[in-house]
Order: sequence, then C-alpha cells, then structure tokens
Amino acid sequence: MYTTETDDLEQEDDGGDAGDGADAADGGEDVGERSPITIMIEQLKSDDTQLRLNSMRQLPMIATALGPDRTRTELLPYLADCVEDEDDVLIALAAELGRFGDYIGGNEHSALLLPPLESLASVEEINVRDKAVETLISIAQVIPSNTFAESFTAMVKRLAAREWFTSRASAASLIPHAYPHTLESSKKETRGLLFQLCRDETPVVRRACISAIGILSKHLEPAVIKDELVPVFQLLAADEQDSVRLLGVDSTTVVCKSLPPSDVSIMIPTILACCCDKSWRVRYMAADRIIEISESVGPAVTQNEILNCYVSLFKDTEAEVRTASATHLAEFAGRIPHPLVVSKLVPCIRDQILTTMDPSQHVRAALAGVISSLAPILGRDDTVQYLVDVLVELLKDDFHEVRLHILSKLEPVHKVIGVEILSQALLPAFFKLAEDRQWRVKLSIIEYTPQLAQQLGIEFFNQKLNDMCLMWLTDPVFAIREAAIQNLKKLTQVFGVQWAQQFVIPRVTALNNHANYLHRMTTLFALTELACVVDAQVIAGTFIPLATRMAQDPVANVRFNVCKTMQAMIPFAEANTVASEIKPLLLKLETDPDRDVQYFAKQALSQCEL
Repeated sequence: MYTTETDDLEQEDDGGDAGDGADAADGGEDVGERSPITIMIEQLKSDDTQLRLNSMRQLPMIATALGPDRTRTELLPYLADCVEDEDDVLIALAAELGRFGDYIGGNEHSALLLPPLESLASVEEINVRDKAVETLISIAQVIPSNTFAESFTAMVKRLAAREWFTSRASAASLIPHAYPHTLESSKKETRGLLFQLCRDETPVVRRACISAIGILSKHLEPAVIKDELVPVFQLLAADEQDSVRLLGVDSTTVVCKSLPPSDVSIMIPTILACCCDKSWRVRYMAADRIIEISESVGPAVTQNEILNCYVSLFKDTEAEVRTASATHLAEFAGRIPHPLVVSKLVPCIRDQILTTMDPSQHVRAALAGVISSLAPILGRDDTVQYLVDVLVELLKDDFHEVRLHILSKLEPVHKVIGVEILSQALLPAFFKLAEDRQWRVKLSIIEYTPQLAQQLGIEFFNQKLNDMCLMWLTDPVFAIREAAIQNLKKLTQVFGVQWAQQFVIPRVTALNNHANYLHRMTTLFALTELACVVDAQVIAGTFIPLATRMAQDPVANVRFNVCKTMQAMIPFAEANTVASEIKPLLLKLETDPDRDVQYFAKQALSQCEL
C-alpha cells in the first residue's frame, strides 16, 4: 500500500506518472532532479542503514509534506511495520514519534501513535524499549480522557499479557503513568496488574516493577499503600537478584515520602535490610542515597535507626561503599544533633585516618573533600580537639587529590578556629611538603598555594609563605621554577599589583644579576607572565628598563628571550612606550650576531606593526 502512495507522491513532485519516474530512476536519473521529500521517502526503504537513520530523523519533514490525513492513514501504518531494523534506526523512530502530535492533526489523534510504539516497546534491545517507553509516557499525558481506556490502557494490558518478557517489562514501566488517567472504577484493576507483574519469574520484569512501585505510590492513598503496595514491595526488596534489590533503595525513599509520618515505621525493616545487604552493590546504593533516606524517614528515625546504618556503611569492607558514605559525611552530620556527631561520627573519622589509615585513596580523597565542612557543625573547641590532627594527617597523604581537597577547602576551618591555630597546626606539614626531595610533591604544593593564600589573607601570607614562594624561583628543577612563576602570577591576581610591586617584583628583578644564566632567564619568564596582570606604568617603569639591560647579556639564549619578553609586553604597553622603548631595542637586536636572536627580534617587530 505504502509503495503505491510513495509512487503517487513522486508523480506529484516530478510532474510525471509513477511509471515514468520509476523508469527514469532505473535509467540513472540524477538525484538532484527529484524533490527532497521523495528522496527521503525512498531512503526509508533503503538497504543502507545510515540512509534509513537519516530519513527517520527527517520524519517531521516527510509528515509535513504528506499532510495530517496521509500521515495518519499511510505513514503511521508503514512505520508500524518498520520495527525489524537496526537499533539506532528504531531509537530514532521512537524519538521522532514523540514529536508527531502536530503532524497528525493534534492531540485528539495521539492514540494513532501507539501501534508503532507498542511494537518498539516489545523489542529485545533495552535502549530501544526505554526510548519507546519514554515516548509513550509523554503521549499518555495528551491522549484525550474519553479515549484513554480503549487506547492506552488497552495497550498496557496487551503488553502485560504477552509471553515475551520484554513486553511485560515495558508494561510495568507504563502502568504508574497510566494510573492517574484511569477511571476510578478501573484503578484497582490497573494497580493489581502491576502487583501481579511483581511476581514475574523474569528479573528484568521485576526490576521494572520495583522502580515503577515508587512512582505509583505517589498516586495512591496511604491506606492503599499500606495494605496493598507495601507487602508486594517488601517481597521485591528481598528478591534473590541483587539487581532488583538495589533498585529498591530509590523506591523505598519515594514510598516513605508518600506515607504519613506515623506509618513510615513499616518501611524501616526494608531500609535496614538494604544497609546490611549481602551484596555490596545494594549497600553502595544505600550509602549513596543516605541523605534521601534520611529525608524520607524524618529526624527521629534518622537519629534512632539510620545513624547506626550510616556508621556501618562508613566502616564497610568494600571501598566503594566507604567512598559513597564519606562523600555524604558533612551533610549527614548536619541532620543529627551535635552530641551524636561527636559520639558516633567523629570516632569513625579518627579511626579511618589516624588509627588504621584507610587503604583506599578514593575513600581518603572523598573524606578530605568534606571533612572541613564539619568544623561549623562541631564548633571551635571540638574542631581543635578532634579535627585538626586529622587534617594534618590528610595533608601528608601520598595521593595528590587528598592534599588538594584539604588545601582548597580550609576556609570553613579557618572561620571556626582562626588563622593562628590553623597555621600552627597545618603549616609545619605544608612547609615539609614544600621542601620534599621529590620535585613532583613540591610541584603539587606550589599549585595549591594560591588557593591557600586566598583563604589565609595577605597579611598572614606575607609573614609565613611569601619567602617560600620566591625561593622556588631558584629551584634546580625547571618545572618548579616554571610553576613558581605561574604561582606569582596567580598571587598577583589575588592580592593586586601594589602587593606585587612591593613584595614580588624586586625579588624577581634581582635575579637578572645571578651568575647562572638559567636563573637570569627566569627573570625574563617572570616578566612575560606578569605583563598581563600588572598595569602599563609597571611595564614602562620597571619591566622594559630591566629587559633593556638584559639585552646586553653575553648569553644568546638570554638575549633572544629578551625579544620574546618584549613581544609579550607589546599588547599591554602604551603605544608611545612601544614606539620609543620597545621598537628601538628590537631593531638593535635584529642586527645581533646570533641568528636566533635575529629571528625572534623580527618576530617581535612584526607584533609592533599590528
């Protein structure tokens, strides 16, 4: 049928009869002489997967050309027969059908989109099914209520009754979204259909059911949840397959929120079972959702029941579970009273770091990322007593991410205990790392310094850290000297140009007289990087005169780096300075005996002309 209609469309577009069009095509007719719509329709039947995929993505254009009537009577029936195709093509089809409402004449015809999607919801490939279900859910919201039962509900029943498990899994996912649109007289039957699928022999169907139960609970009365839904849910939560049980964690929180506070207690055994499940994947899910669990059960249950579960998860044998628990430490601590934080959580932290030192770097990194946020919760005295030594130990960690998290998130601790106590506790460890024989360790400390400086303030930095930052400029390792220059650039952005003029630039310029030419070049590298963060007056008054003197250096490497430094300063210097100071020096260097100096002088001069 559709082939005939396609030929008719070709006749309309080409101005000839269908036979002539076919003969011309067989004879090698130029594609450019046919309309784009005709080509796209032909590509729907092409043997080339990519062509079919492209055509599926152009379905709205085809439907527009056909019009609503022909789209409903010809295109949709054809698409319903296109489910035996590659997965990518079917996913594209399912996605496009979700945007087809306007092309079939409006929402009153939305039920006509269900047959092809029903077929797609039954295929074996899960990505195709998921996209089909997603589209069906969106269509369910716009199907007219007077036709919903005979169209959408009837489709769900057919899917639920089919022998192949893929159809039943899709039906389970659709029932919660069909339920709000179902007639009151049919609602018990509809939810009973889901509860029946919950006992399906196939794990895939049960996984779909345990996720669907949480969504369904939002639309049920508390009495129905308590009497009908909870018994079925508890059966699934104890399923032999851990892939089913782990999905129950999210549904548990949704069901708890749907119940009145007085009835939440019936869900507590299920929550406790998740937290001590024999499968680490289920325990991981519980640890990762511990905040949602706490919100769903309320403060009293959190303190009496969930807290002990959290402590157990924090000490779990699996590193993944401990990492998930540590990630939520500060937020969970904020949900329980201060005495419980000190008596229950603090001992876990200290044991994890000070007593045994968790062997997983990911656990330590997760803990380092949140531990500073405990300071406002603990208060000054308890932070000093219980937290500071843990921070010091983490600052010594071999894993760079642990150190980064500590140094980059000290501000909460700083605000609670003050800079003096913080410096007394942490700076010895910081200085020790800054002098480490392993240059990579030293490099990591340099990279963290701007963040630390911003948190501690300019006065404290000048007293304690400034000399160390300048000392790195003469380090024997080039990577350290290079990082030190970047460090000074970032510090200038933090503290301002006046600070750089007073504390940085004099020390940098002093290196131009160093006996080692590598350190003299460090001066030039520093001027190059600082040029973009200082003002034109500093460039004209300090940087250019210094570079001019260094142009007389006996080492050619220094002289050609003078050219490169001048080139870097040109965009930030005033025009008269470029003309009167920079350009004459470069013209002089252009006649230097060394060819490399000549080359870089010419490169810089070209910048002057722009």
